[in-house]
Amino acid sequence: MEYSKEFKAALSNFSPVEKDRLIFRLLKKDKLLSKKLYFELIDTETTDDKRDAMEENVKEKVLLASKYIGNQKYFQTIIRKISAEITEHIKITTDKFGEVSLHILLINEILESNEDLGRQRFDNVYKLYLYIINKIFRALILVKKLDEDYWMEFDELLADLHKKINQNTYLQKLCINNSLDLNWLKCENIPDNLDQIMKEIKSQGFLR
Repeated sequence: MEYSKEFKAALSNFSPVEKDRLIFRLLKKDKLLSKKLYFELIDTETTDDKRDAMEENVKEKVLLASKYIGNQKYFQTIIRKISAEITEHIKITTDKFGEVSLHILLINEILESNEDLGRQRFDNVYKLYLYIINKIFRALILVKKLDEDYWMEFDELLADLHKKINQNTYLQKLCINNSLDLNWLKCENIPDNLDQIMKEIKSQGFLR
């Protein structure tokens, strides 16, 4: 929404007390904005501190969720909630590195349960695997937008991911069927136009 000069001028004419009241009314309705302003203005924790805490949070919650792999609907609900927490962290801190690293970590932690996942019927884990593949695509697209100085750290995470995918026959085959080239799990091999490649794959009815 664009604001007219007249509207901006009217807001500027508010007294300090009126502005404060308006700000607090808005903050009560927007919890995310409240958390973002708190982080930016007075929080003593840094973005790195917040990311470290989120990493531990992801590991703990996926470990607890792994007890429910037999109930895929419930398991995937928990995973989506964890992903939503990562998204909130990113919106609050604008953590570009964490936007990639935390989502790759989430996938790696899920695949720590490869043995249990392998016991499930394929049609039960199909949606989870597609969810994972979509997240991998998005993470790789974001990697290409970051400075190459970060690539060594991402390559470690991606190498672990590559290994776990190779240990999961169904997931490996589904990656191939949905045109996710596992050679891309190394930063220097990620195509510059991967976002366009992903759109083309989706237009052909895959990744869904």
